[in-house]
Amino acid sequence: MTAATATRPPAVAGSFYPGDPASLRDDLTACLAVQPAPTPAGLLKAIIVPHAGYVYSGSTAGKAYALLAPLAGRIRRVVLLGPCHRVAVQGLAAPTVQAFATPLGSIPLDRAALDALADLPQVVASDAAHAQEHSLEVQLPFLQTVLGEFTLVPLAVGRTGAAEVAQVIARLWGGPETLIVISSDLSHFHGYAEAQKIDHATADHILALEQLTSFEQACGALPINGMIAVARQRGLRIERIAQCNSGDTAGDKTRVVGYASFALYEPDAATTDIGPALLVRARNAIAAQLGQATQAEPAHPALNQPGATFVTLTQNGALRGCIGSLQAHRPLDQDVRANALAAAFRDPRFPPLTQAELARTRVEVSLLTAPQPMTCSDEADALRRLRPNIDGIIFIAGQKRSTFLPQVWEQIPDPRTFMAHLKQKAGLPADYWSSEVQLQRYEVQKWKEAPIP
Repeated sequence: MTAATATRPPAVAGSFYPGDPASLRDDLTACLAVQPAPTPAGLLKAIIVPHAGYVYSGSTAGKAYALLAPLAGRIRRVVLLGPCHRVAVQGLAAPTVQAFATPLGSIPLDRAALDALADLPQVVASDAAHAQEHSLEVQLPFLQTVLGEFTLVPLAVGRTGAAEVAQVIARLWGGPETLIVISSDLSHFHGYAEAQKIDHATADHILALEQLTSFEQACGALPINGMIAVARQRGLRIERIAQCNSGDTAGDKTRVVGYASFALYEPDAATTDIGPALLVRARNAIAAQLGQATQAEPAHPALNQPGATFVTLTQNGALRGCIGSLQAHRPLDQDVRANALAAAFRDPRFPPLTQAELARTRVEVSLLTAPQPMTCSDEADALRRLRPNIDGIIFIAGQKRSTFLPQVWEQIPDPRTFMAHLKQKAGLPADYWSSEVQLQRYEVQKWKEAPIP
């Protein structure tokens, strides 16, 4: 068998996942049977998914793969990176074969893309590194099921640096037709409670696009770090899709392995040009309520998708009202109109807006990402994890709750003061802290009307 005609056969079918095609399809159907998530703003470019046996991590991976089903016509190439478990490799190992097979059929490799990496010193040719490697193989039946036909660029990541991995990812980035898949589990063989603590801290680093520092955090720390480096350079937004450990699925809780899946989105025209459509609808909602003339409203396909907005009103730079949604629970069109009315007429800090005020009132709309929990051991740890000018923060303590948009950092740049004011907004003392405190963070895209002459 020569490299020119060879196909890598499945190595872990029958152990990590069923070897019988019918049984495999049944398992995949169960793993992918999740409630469709709201379509977020942005172009889905990459996912991070676990690679244990399907009985352990399949449901966590499936929630991320379910996001790909509507993109089957768009994604034609998958760049797949995972850690080497069985063969020591210096750098990233590229196979020389023509295809990878699973019980569901063969997947052709993008040989042109692999050959174009040959000039990079960190990329080496090694079929041995792929022959028994499960971290890449377990992803293939998922991809075959949700995408149908595509070409594959598989790379097994050995001893190298995040910068070297990032260089490879950047070269293979492509356009909307290319998906990046990073394969990694989280911590290994801790007790259930200890694993939860470790894995939530690791997830917080990933959500903050911070480099991981140890393979104890994730066996795929190197490909994750390479992805994080490129995500930062390109302004990608990340969301956690699911998280658990083997003690939650099919294992006992004495020695567990952690799993999480994430999705990364890059800005596209569908998100960057929605601002004017949102601003006009916010102003029109207020104007109509006051019996004033409204403006023509530009159409936009994302307006029918679920979304969470905040509408902020100012007069000469001073706040005049601010109300919004923290979770996407209705179409953007409805959400921005409802929040504009609430900001103008039902913000308890201000009297209802009058007809005379509208002409000198400036409208700002913020579009929120889904809030993500932060795992913090104490307030000092929380303050270290805050990202000024990036994070919007939700503070929860029992029935007390408050939030600050990222824009608030412009007035309160110090994290300690920011947190103190956030607690006071919730009706608590500035020095309050307890074990019941929960923090969540989100990011925003924001648009503001032109200054009023």
